[in-house]
Amino acid sequence: MTTRSRRRAHHRPGAPPRWVMVPAMLGAGLILLPVMGMLTRLEWTEVPALLASESSWAALRLSLWTALVATALCLALGVPLALVLAHARFRGLTILRSAVLLPLVLPPVVGGLALLYTFGSQGLLAGALEVMGVRIAYTSVAVVLAMTFVSMPFLVISVETAVRGMDPEVLEAAAVDGASRTGILRYMVLPLIGPGLVSGAVLAFARSLGEFGATLAFAGNQQGVTRTLPLEIYLQRETDPDAAMALSLLLIGAAVVVISLAYGRGTRPHSG
Repeated sequence: MTTRSRRRAHHRPGAPPRWVMVPAMLGAGLILLPVMGMLTRLEWTEVPALLASESSWAALRLSLWTALVATALCLALGVPLALVLAHARFRGLTILRSAVLLPLVLPPVVGGLALLYTFGSQGLLAGALEVMGVRIAYTSVAVVLAMTFVSMPFLVISVETAVRGMDPEVLEAAAVDGASRTGILRYMVLPLIGPGLVSGAVLAFARSLGEFGATLAFAGNQQGVTRTLPLEIYLQRETDPDAAMALSLLLIGAAVVVISLAYGRGTRPHSG
């Protein structure tokens, strides 16, 4: 075997050509350089003082728990929706899928206005909500709904793609052996789509954590109730840019940790 043949043998099948590294590095730089620019402008010795305000920690706590609740809602509602989109065959399915994915392309503030005109005091469901004595707009519940609205498509896409990638013969064999649909879903489908499910949940959580426009339009900006960390950053930017920068890096750090932990587990090679 020649030297050239040995080099080719060591290449992974499907590996891209070397020239792909050039646009790849440019793409990575487009994302990383702005973050590095923030890092170079921040006085690190002042970070603890910049993050010490009660409003900042209140905003962080609110962002974390509302993002967690929104992610749970995305899982509870988005997984069944993804299963339907992956398996259903009926006229209008394409329109339904387009509507479900609409928040991906809508400006977030438009999504917030749509939620307001549905759940607000003058909205589509205002009468029913008033009868039940329920108020949603400009509350913490509104924050959760806004996050769920913008985040669910990420989960739906990940889960639907994972379901479509399954081997149908395996599921058909289980059905022939007498397994119920619920049993197949619980013991076969959900474990097999686990990586896609985790990826979708992580993306939904990260998107919820960074949500701004829909929250502002639908939930307002009340400290301790609806003022999430992105809203706090926006306010601090007007009065204390250094504090806004420190909070921005805190938000970036939280997102990086969550995504790294989840994807690190998903991409870890299996032994044996």
